[in-house]
Amino acid sequence: DMQDTFYVDAEHLLRTQTSPVQARTMEQHDFEKGPLSMVSPGKVYRRDDDDATHSHQFNQLEGLVIDKHVTMADLKGTLELTAKHFFGQDRQTRLRPSFFPFTEPSVEMDVSCFKCNGAGCAVCKYTGWIEVLGAGMVHPNVLENAGVDSSVYGG
Repeated sequence: DMQDTFYVDAEHLLRTQTSPVQARTMEQHDFEKGPLSMVSPGKVYRRDDDDATHSHQFNQLEGLVIDKHVTMADLKGTLELTAKHFFGQDRQTRLRPSFFPFTEPSVEMDVSCFKCNGAGCAVCKYTGWIEVLGAGMVHPNVLENAGVDSSVYGG
């Protein structure tokens, strides 16, 4: 299951993502006062086998921008700047098509390996790349379900 996680008991489970914060914020935001820009940080838990690039618990940082005329180019530029800030100006980036249920289109972002500089090594599984995040444009149904007119706004 995509959201397989750890149950504390029959009624409680540890969260798999910080996305619900975004949904609640969209529902409460007054777009007549301007666009919505936010980050949603927090610890999350997923059933995953621990290895050099995966962990069953990690800190997630989700960003959200909802405004008129937001495009995939805005997302790509934001991700590129963020990756260079976090991983270094010399890192190369790439976006790959992916699937996430609440975004369309969806992408995975990779950065060139810090250890081998893209040549291929054990850290990057000999690909030259390390997957760092998933992203996408907010699906119109998500906007509509939060009371946001998807014919006017994007995110």
